Amino acid sequence: MITKSLTKIFTRDLNKLKTEMMSYKQEENLWFLDKEITNSAGNLCLHIVGNINHFIGAILGDTGYVRQRDLEFSLKNIVRTELIQQIDDTIQLVEHVLAKLSDIDLEKKYPLEVFNKPMTTDYFLIHLTTHLSYHLGQINYHRRLTDL
Repeated sequence: MITKSLTKIFTRDLNKLKTEMMSYKQEENLWFLDKEITNSAGNLCLHIVGNINHFIGAILGDTGYVRQRDLEFSLKNIVRTELIQQIDDTIQLVEHVLAKLSDIDLEKKYPLEVFNKPMTTDYFLIHLTTHLSYHLGQINYHRRLTDL
């Protein structure tokens, strides 16, 4: 079943996100912005967590999570331990919600029309893994450029 593979990918990359957050030598550099760097690693972390909690948690898992996307990019200086806790909570959420999805659920239309066109739930979940991976790469690059 693809949900097991998706869970492994989400878990692997969310754990890598924790590693990236912990790899900053100076915690304040998580929030560094300069010139063309418009999103800090801290804000990208909040965005990843918010994105997954919304699209997997609230929409598929009916968790009641209410996304405040603008805060994902405007909040600053959240302590690293809080970011790590949010990532850990998101891992548990993904494991819990995806474990409940059947192959039939995955073949159904995703409940929201995200890109102005309908798509299946499995397609959108695959998209979410690539979205996570994209931002994880940005964070890795941000760390190597700014945390010298």
